[in-house]
Amino acid sequence: MVLAAGALVALAGAPALDALALGDDVARSLGHPVLRTRVVGILAITLLAGGATAACGPIAFVGLVVPHVVRAFTGPDHRWLLPTSALAGAVLLVAADVVGRVVARPGELQVGIVLALVGGPFFVWLVRRRKMVGT
Repeated sequence: MVLAAGALVALAGAPALDALALGDDVARSLGHPVLRTRVVGILAITLLAGGATAACGPIAFVGLVVPHVVRAFTGPDHRWLLPTSALAGAVLLVAADVVGRVVARPGELQVGIVLALVGGPFFVWLVRRRKMVGT
C-alpha cells in the first residue's frame, strides 16, 4: 500500500520535477511551485525507499546504479525515467538473485553481495567520470 501511494505521488509530480531539473527560476516561470514540488518529491522518495526497504531489506546500489543506467536510454524526462527505473530495478534484483543462487551451489550468495559486486565498480566509475567532467 505504501509503495502504491509513493508511486502515485511520484508519477503525479513528474512534470514538476522535469521543470525543476531546469532550475528554480525556470520551474517558477512555468508555473510550478518550487517548494511544494520539493516537498512532494521528498514525500515520494520517503514512501518508496521506506516501503522497498521494509519489504526487501537494505539492498545497496540499486537506487544509485539503475537510474543512471536508465537515464542513458530514456533521457531526462521523469515521466519515462521513473517507471523505467522501477522496472529495471526489479529486473536487476531478480537477475542478481538468480546469479546468487546459481554461482554458489548448493548454497547461495545474498542478493546484496551480488549487487555490491556489480554496483560497486559502476559507482566508482560514475564518481570518477563526474570528477573528470568537473575538472
